[in-house]
This record gives sequence, C-alpha cells and structure tokens, in this order.
Amino acid sequence: MKSQTVLPSEVREHLDVGPGDRVRYVLSPEGVRIEKALPEGDDPFVTFTEWAGSADEEDYANL
Repeated sequence: MKSQTVLPSEVREHLDVGPGDRVRYVLSPEGVRIEKALPEGDDPFVTFTEWAGSADEEDYANL
C-alpha cells in the first residue's frame, strides 16, 4: 500500500521536496515534525529502528 501526503507549496519549498520525494514524520511530545527523508540506501542507520526515538533525535541532532 502506498501512502501519499499533499503538502502546501510553502512547506514543499521549505523542505525542498518535489514529486516522488519522501518525507518522514517524527512524533514527539510537542507534536509531529515533517522532514525530507533521505533517499533509500543513503541513511546508514535506517535499519537501526531502536535508535528512532525522540530522545535519540535530540541527542544526535547536532552531529
């Protein structure tokens, strides 16, 4: 199943996304953040789902 999201043009421009690009949703206590996702295969940590928590996002945000 393929999910699709329609983003307002201002959001697409800010994230620099276009047709076919992927976005990811990051859940936190403050809400949901939308980010441009790296192309599949470009993220060396994509298989490490145990590192996908909000604490990890904060700890590794500036690396």
